[in-house]
Amino acid sequence: MTLTLATIDFVFLIASVLKIVFFAFMVILPMVAYSVYAERRVSAIIQDRVGPNRTGIPLTLFGFKKDVGIFGIGGLIQPLADGLKFFLKEDFTPAHVNKFYFWLAPALVMVPAMVTAAVVPFGSELNFSWLANFGVTSSWIYEPVPLVIADLNVGPLFIFAISSLGVYGIVLAGWSSNSKYPFLGGVRSSSQMISYEISLGLSIVPLLMIFGELNLSKMTEYQDAHGWLLLPLWGDGLSVGRWVLLVPIAISFVIFMISMFAETNRAPFDLPECETELVAGYHTEYSSMKFALFFMGEYAAMIIGSGLAVTLFFGGWSIPFAPYLGLSHEAGVTPFWLGLLHIASFLTKVVVCIIVFIWVRWTLPRFRYDQLMKLGWLVFFELALANVILTAVLMLFFKI
Repeated sequence: MTLTLATIDFVFLIASVLKIVFFAFMVILPMVAYSVYAERRVSAIIQDRVGPNRTGIPLTLFGFKKDVGIFGIGGLIQPLADGLKFFLKEDFTPAHVNKFYFWLAPALVMVPAMVTAAVVPFGSELNFSWLANFGVTSSWIYEPVPLVIADLNVGPLFIFAISSLGVYGIVLAGWSSNSKYPFLGGVRSSSQMISYEISLGLSIVPLLMIFGELNLSKMTEYQDAHGWLLLPLWGDGLSVGRWVLLVPIAISFVIFMISMFAETNRAPFDLPECETELVAGYHTEYSSMKFALFFMGEYAAMIIGSGLAVTLFFGGWSIPFAPYLGLSHEAGVTPFWLGLLHIASFLTKVVVCIIVFIWVRWTLPRFRYDQLMKLGWLVFFELALANVILTAVLMLFFKI
């Protein structure tokens, strides 16, 4: 069945809109809300306390004695209660701030984090040809829909370029507040993020040498067929060369993950908002939804960072041992149910990565600022450069 150019353009437009609505607004934003809930519950478990466990269906509003938990679990509606609280709180803008930049800063933190989601493949493809069994005759059902909003050939570079803009929001928040603690937080954030962007970028250079390209979708398809970078247990991953490359890949993974902690201002690298020194850092003067945007921006950046780590090192949407289980992706003919399974696989890996972020925050103490900078410039920068050279030597020696 042939597709006209006009039909292809229309299908592409509709598919893009639906992917944006699904991934950005039905996946990322709910994950932001429930990452906060998970953080509070996990920290409560680590600190041997209860955490939010009451908020549920608000039957107390209708005279009942207590609310009812969702699925028998109290506290699952806590993110909705927090969001409603932010909406209803007074949006107070202090008189001494630079109002235009004070209002602009929260958006500059939230928007880059959401834009970078466009190039992360959250699944393989969805094939709707099965609708023909139900009498649907439209030609668009024979055109598989790739599950990435923008399939760019420079995916990692796009993410690093756009996400680096988030520091402008933090610096503007610190400067426009006309207060000493926010200003110190903004200065700390700018130097911290600039420092760790270098090691973050260098950490993926060995991966790009191995893959030979910058397209995140093709990287994921390669790992689906030949084994994940950190789990090369099928296909070409069983070769001696791939196992030898596990050494530089593991080094890259460690540098990447620790640098991601610093880039997202997560503990133990949360010096820009260090409560023990700076009250709340760059968002000390903020309240209501402007404060919520900073909060959402941090968690959205953490989720996208987790998605990028999963895509680069753990096969993205691919299912472990897919060739042995008969679950490999085949472009254009992947069944609809397998496409849904790939989405579930990707989101599961991202959730595990988020739990690691949370676990580290409530386990390790905060660094001193001089230790933070020393780690970035005197350890990770040199180690990342040496790792690039090591990867090149191994690839040359084993002719990979």
